[in-house]
Amino acid sequence: MEIRDRTPDDLDACTKALAEVQAGDRYPVDWPRDPAGWLTPDGLIGAWIAVEAEAVLGHVALTRDMEVTRLFVTPAARGSGLAARLLDTVRAAVETPLKLEVSSEGTAAIAFYERSGWRRVGSGRARWLNAAGEPALVYYYVSPPRSGEEQVG
Repeated sequence: MEIRDRTPDDLDACTKALAEVQAGDRYPVDWPRDPAGWLTPDGLIGAWIAVEAEAVLGHVALTRDMEVTRLFVTPAARGSGLAARLLDTVRAAVETPLKLEVSSEGTAAIAFYERSGWRRVGSGRARWLNAAGEPALVYYYVSPPRSGEEQVG
């Protein structure tokens, strides 16, 4: 399996992978009108994909405010350490601490981030609605320190 920079030509395969994730996990909560646009948020500075036999198995993006976003792994590729490899790829691309937010409904994602050393630093309400039709509760996380660094915040 290869992890590489995402190109515009990859967006159709990324959308197909996202559809698999959304069908199983309801991520994103509501299917976007423009999935390729959703995968390319404002302020995007990088996006990476995991590919095997020309199929996209995972995706992650980074915005200019150092937020990790649009991280997903297809159901067939779960349990392989792929999400950790994608996060490591983002961390290797920048030297500053990273942040992310995750819905309180994403219990598997929360458990993964916390096992990986990410630290919850707050919570708030999102502009989008959760499964109950209410503004979603999201948790904010910061990346673990690199070797030799102190935890910030």
